[in-house]
Amino acid sequence: MSSDLSAPLAARFEQIRAQLPPGTNLLAVSKGHNAELIRQAVALGQRSFGESRLQEARAKQAQLADLPPLDWHFIGRLQANKVRSVLRSFGTVHSIDSLELAQRVARIAAEEQLAPALFFQVKLLPDPSKGGFSPEELQQLWPQLRALGPARPVGLMTITPLGLTPPQSRAVFEACRALADACGLPGCSMGMSGDWQQAAAAGSTWVRIGSGLFGSRASGTGLVAECDPIQ
Repeated sequence: MSSDLSAPLAARFEQIRAQLPPGTNLLAVSKGHNAELIRQAVALGQRSFGESRLQEARAKQAQLADLPPLDWHFIGRLQANKVRSVLRSFGTVHSIDSLELAQRVARIAAEEQLAPALFFQVKLLPDPSKGGFSPEELQQLWPQLRALGPARPVGLMTITPLGLTPPQSRAVFEACRALADACGLPGCSMGMSGDWQQAAAAGSTWVRIGSGLFGSRASGTGLVAECDPIQ
């Protein structure tokens, strides 16, 4: 059952939380939503938030600095020249899509004395709009990827192509879960507002829900919606 977007934030939050199976965490995708909505979600008990635009995220982090530390996840496509700034503002990155980027993250993390958690993006079906490792490439490079200290590989992230049926989406998520297990990775970041139930049933540990929790970004956010490859 999907969230009722006409319901207040508290009702949508409780509805989603009631449906999450054990071991599946809610990542509230707050990109495009203002700091006040994040503050309301924090008051309900939410601590983990996903952002994809560095400048927007930093502004909201500053506005929320009076709160206890929050768990910030970067879910956008990570540009090489933004790695240092992203690592200073986020503890988890969901979009490592190449060996070169992973190695750059690890080097800068060492220089900054940080230990970010990393999800490697995988592409399990052909999709020209998405990046990521193929399963074969990930397995071939795994000896190098798993030795990225002080960065911490914790899981895989995937996004399904548009137009899949729920059974097809679940099959993709199950394949991602199996690949993560084969690599000895506990985490899977998969499932968004339209398909998170299938992802949770397949073993996702993080479902990334934005509009299903906060409502439309065009409604009262004060921010302009943008297209983004992650959520």
